[in-house]
Order: sequence, then structure tokens, then C-alpha cells
Amino acid sequence: MFVDQVSVYVKAGDGGNGLVAYRREKYVPLGGPAGGDGGNGGDVVFRVDEGLNTLMDLRYNRHFKAKRGENGMSKNQHGKNSEPLIVSVPPGTTVIDEDTEQVIADLTIHGQEAIIAKGGRGGRGNSRFATPRNPAPDFAENGEPGDEKNIKVELKLIADVGLVGFPSVGKSTFLSVVSAAKPKIADYHFTTLAPNLGVVDTGDQRSFVLADLPGLIEGAHQGVGLGHQFLRHVERTRVIIHVIDMAGTEGRDPFDDYEKINTELREYDEKLITRPQIIAANKMDMPGAKENLELFKEQLGKDIPVYPVSALTKEGLRDILYAVADLLEQIPKYAPQIEETEEKVVYRYQKEDKGFVINRDDDGAFVISGPKIEKLFKMTDFNRDEAVRRFARQMRSMGVDEELRKKGAEDGDTIRILQFEFEFVD
Repeated sequence: MFVDQVSVYVKAGDGGNGLVAYRREKYVPLGGPAGGDGGNGGDVVFRVDEGLNTLMDLRYNRHFKAKRGENGMSKNQHGKNSEPLIVSVPPGTTVIDEDTEQVIADLTIHGQEAIIAKGGRGGRGNSRFATPRNPAPDFAENGEPGDEKNIKVELKLIADVGLVGFPSVGKSTFLSVVSAAKPKIADYHFTTLAPNLGVVDTGDQRSFVLADLPGLIEGAHQGVGLGHQFLRHVERTRVIIHVIDMAGTEGRDPFDDYEKINTELREYDEKLITRPQIIAANKMDMPGAKENLELFKEQLGKDIPVYPVSALTKEGLRDILYAVADLLEQIPKYAPQIEETEEKVVYRYQKEDKGFVINRDDDGAFVISGPKIEKLFKMTDFNRDEAVRRFARQMRSMGVDEELRKKGAEDGDTIRILQFEFEFVD
């Protein structure tokens, strides 16, 4: 089964907790704090494996969770960092954040890796908080929570050449005679339900990968028919072979077919229409094909190569394959477009987040939310008074207290963060 789109949940490992500990060796006077830091949580990493050609593995395992870091230990021993969780994906995989619709990674080369979810930092032990004013702190940090995301994973086949055209124009037959691929061939529409790949050897020490894509029909870019599911696979191809039934065996006009398919490509992505295109005038062994070809060339009026072929009798196939191989030699391999910069890292401006938002719940409680305040909350050990006082100072420095007063909070009002409630004291 060919799977080219799947939704997945990923969760990076949380950082390990820091430890509260003190040195108590017999001959070590004033031993002081000795709690070690927690280890970092594991990242979720996607790695390209050229041996894969479908997202089948992700279809049946849609949850990926990396291990958390080890907790800190006494004698200032650092907890062990967790190993990253490696998820193998095929070349041509695009990873998109479902919540923001932003592309996280575009993976095309064997061995290429991308961190999809970053593991949390380990919490600091109490020895890290020692100061002249407080030489023996009685608190430590909990580990930072790891990233968690709902992502959409899409596969765009990396083929040199893509076959496009209406259903039943002979694309699968074309692929079967020029390569060793064995696609399903039958005399009805939408025989091809998933893209088929074949390696074409031209016989002169040249070869290329050819993809037979399911038939497109009018309105495909809006979701009509099957083609809209597979239009994304045309994006990676360097050359498009437009297969046309020149005999008009189903009563359609060949030039009208050509115009409609190009309209669908343009509506899906403007850049596709600028891709080099070669027309395969198929079914030339059928009655009326030669007359239609002459009329088609007159109507075309463009400098686009048209090759009369018959996939059934194999007539004209050598010429079109040589022409495709010649064209591919002039076109560079597909590479994702990257912003032009002299630096190796692209920095993007991000507006600094306030860190928290305060809303009023139906029961009158003040609800504080936001990634920054929630992260601080999760990293605080509320079993220790010193840690609670530190969290209160952090909230005050962020401006939470002042904002609550502006919202009308008074002594005794309920303050809620995540599932926990506190009492406001002015």
C-alpha cells in the first residue's frame, strides 16, 4: 500500500529533575550543597533512509515519544542525557506543524536529519543556586518539558520525470514498456490509484526515474477525482511528460485535454507551468491519430516538442526517451529554495512574547496561561517553600501581579494555572 500523507504526534523527552542534596563527609567541613543537574531529554529526529519509498511505518505508529533525562544525583553528579529518538522517513518527506501550518523540515537527501521536537533541558540542582546570601539553598529545578507537536508528514516523490494526463491516455502502459515497473493496466478510468516509479535505461549509459501519476481530471486542484491527492508529487520532477490520447478514443479533443491539464497544474502551483514539458502524442497506431496530430500542432502554436508514440507497438519511444535524457542533462537536480544569505544560519525576527495571558473563567477565577509562565510553573518543585517563593518572585518580575490588579483581582480571589489553583494575596 502506498501512503504519502499522515498525521503524527511527537513528544520530545522532558529534562531530568535537579536534586537537593548536601555533602556530609566526615572530614569535609562546611560541605555545602551537592545536588547535581538533571540530564537533557531526548530529541525526536527524522532521518532520511533511501531504502524507504512510502510513509507506511508512520501510518500504524502515530505516536513518537523520546525518553526523559535522568535525574541529578548527589555529589554534584549530572544525570545522563537521553539519546534522541530516530524516526526513518523516505527521501522527499516534508514535515509541517499542523497548528501553525509552517514547514518544519524538507528532507530530500539520504542521511539528512532534522530535529522535529526539541528535548527539554535538565533541571538545575541546588548547588547551582548557591549565593553568598543563601549558601545552602533548599530547592532545585524540575526538568524543562520537551516539545510536543501534532505534525503532518507528506511525501513528495523524488522522480526526475513525471507522467501527467487524463485517465486512460496510456500512462501506465508507457511506464510498463520503458521500464521494469509493472503497474496495473485496465480499460477503465483511475486504474492507477497510487504513483508508480520505474527506472528508465535509455541504452546509452543514461538513466532516469519516471513516475506515473494517477490521472488528472478537470477540477483536480480543488479535490475532484484522485489526482488532487498526488499533484504534490509533480513538484519534485524536473521534466513533465504530458501524455495525450491523440486518437481521441473517448471522444475528447486532444488539444482541449492539453489545455485542461495545464490549467490544473497552474491552479495547483504556478511554478509547475514553467517546468520543461514534452508532449507524448500517444495511441498513434489508432485510426484518426495522424489527422488529429496535424490539427493539434496547428492549435498548439508553441515551441513545445511533440513526439508521436505508441506505447502499445513501442513506436517512437526511443526518440522521446533520448529527448528526455538530453533535457535532464541541462537541468540541475531539485533543491529546496533557501533564502539567499552569506550566513549559514537564517535568522528570522520573532516578536517577543509577553509570556502570559490572563482571562476570567465562568466561576470568577483568574486563569493565567502562556508558554513561558507554564514552563516556569512545570519546572518549580512546589513541595519546597524556597522554590515556591522563587516562583512568586519570577511571576512578580514578569508583571503578573501588576496585571492581576489591573484586571480587578483582590485578596482571596482564586488564581488558576493549568489544573492548579492559588489564592491571591495582595
